[in-house]
Amino acid sequence: MSARQAPRLRFLGGARTVTGSKYLLSYDSKKILIDCGLFQGLKELRLKNWDRFPIDPKSIDAIVLTHAHLDHSGYIPRLVKEGFRGKIYCTSATFALCKILFPDSGHLQEEEANFLARRNSSKHNPPMPLYTEEEAVKALEYFSPKDFNQEFEITAGIKVKFRYAGHILGAATAIVHAGTQTIAFSGDIGRLVDPILKEPEPLPQIDYLVVESTYGNRAHLVSDPVGELEKIINDTVKENGVILIPAFAVGRTQTVMYYLSILTKAGRIPNIPMYLNSPMATNASHLYQEFRSLHKLSGEQCDEMCNVVHYVKSVDESKALNERKGPMLIISASGMATGGRILHHLKAFASDPKNTILLTGFQAAGTRGRAIFDGAKEIKIHRDIVPIRAKVRMLENLSGHGDYVEILEWLTRSKIHPKKVFVTHGEQDAAFAMKKHIGEKFNWPCEVPSQDQEFTLE
Repeated sequence: MSARQAPRLRFLGGARTVTGSKYLLSYDSKKILIDCGLFQGLKELRLKNWDRFPIDPKSIDAIVLTHAHLDHSGYIPRLVKEGFRGKIYCTSATFALCKILFPDSGHLQEEEANFLARRNSSKHNPPMPLYTEEEAVKALEYFSPKDFNQEFEITAGIKVKFRYAGHILGAATAIVHAGTQTIAFSGDIGRLVDPILKEPEPLPQIDYLVVESTYGNRAHLVSDPVGELEKIINDTVKENGVILIPAFAVGRTQTVMYYLSILTKAGRIPNIPMYLNSPMATNASHLYQEFRSLHKLSGEQCDEMCNVVHYVKSVDESKALNERKGPMLIISASGMATGGRILHHLKAFASDPKNTILLTGFQAAGTRGRAIFDGAKEIKIHRDIVPIRAKVRMLENLSGHGDYVEILEWLTRSKIHPKKVFVTHGEQDAAFAMKKHIGEKFNWPCEVPSQDQEFTLE
C-alpha cells in the first residue's frame, strides 16, 4: 500500500443490534461514515442517541448513506447540529425520501417533547428533542445524490458506487474503494422475490463485506400474504371491528396499500373506510410514480395503490378517527409502535377484543410492537397502561428484509471471495447465526463486531 496505511473500519452502531447503523471508514487521514442511523428499540439503545459522538463530527469528511430508513439515516440532523459539514452521498430516491422523513422526524420529536412537557411525564425539565424540524431541514442542504452504478470520488483514494439493493425505494449497497481495498456495505438487503421492488443486484469482486443479519436466524414463512390479509379483514369486519396496522412509513405501508388495492379491485373485501394516517407515508407513496424505473409496478398500479386509502391530513382528523366505530382499517406509523400517531390509535382501539392489531414486519427488542407480538397483556403509552385485548396477527411475509436463505443466495449469485465478512445489523442471536450460516456455506472468515470495535483492513 506504499506509504499509506491500510484502511480502518470502526463499528459505531449496528453492532450486535439491529439499529443505529454507523460504520466509520478511516483512510489516509480521511474519515467516511457509512450510514448514520438512530438507535431505536431498547431504552439503553435509545439513550445512546444522546451520548457525545465518539469522534468530532467536524472531522468527518463525508457520509455515504445506503437508504432512508431512520435506523440508517435519522442521526444525520443531529450530526449536522454538532458540526458536520461534509457532503452526504446517496441515491436520488433516497434523497427524495429523506426530504420527507427528516422534517417529519424532527417534527415528531418536537411533538413528543411538547407532549411530555404538558403531561410532566419526563425526567428532564424541560424535555428536549434530539433535533428540531428546522434542524432536520437544514441537514438536507448537505446532500449530493448520485445515480445507481455511477462511480464517484469522495476524496483522493476513495471512490464509491451504489448498487440496487431492493428493500425500499432507492436502497443501495455501497461499494467503497479505499486505496487498493474494496469494501461492500450491504445496507439492508431486500427480498429475492418482492411484489413491488426488483431483486438485489449481485456484488462485484470485493475484499471485505459488511452484511446485515436482521433475519440471520430465521427463514420467512412460505405464505400467501394477500390471502391472509383478506381473511383478517373479513373476519374483523364481521365483528364490526377496527383493523389497526402499525407500518413503516416507507416500504411496508406501500406494500400493504398495494395488497389492499388488489383485494379491493377483485371485490375480495367489503367496501369499508380505509385510512392512511401518516403524513410521512402519504408523501412517500406518491414517489413511486416519480421513480418508476426502480420498481415493477405500472403507472396504473401505482395509481390504484395510492388511491385505495383516504389520507388523513390534520391532527384533528387523526383525533376524530379515535371516536369512530368499526368496521374500518387504519394504517399508521411507526411500524414498531415506538412513536407517532399509531400510539393514540392503540390507546383507543387495543383494549377491544373485536379489533385486530396487524403487525407487518420485524419488531425489534424493547419496542411496543415486540411486546405486543410476544403476547403482552398490556403496554405503557405516555405513562398510561393500555390493555391489549384486541386480536394480534402478524403478516411476517411482508418483510422488506431478505432472510438468511435469501442473503446466502444473493452472496452465491455474487460469486465473491472476500478476505473477511463483518456481520452487523442483527440482534446478537441473529448475527451469530448468520456468521455460522456464512461459515458453513462459504468457509469465509467472519466476525460479529462489538460496539466501537475497530479493524484494520490489510
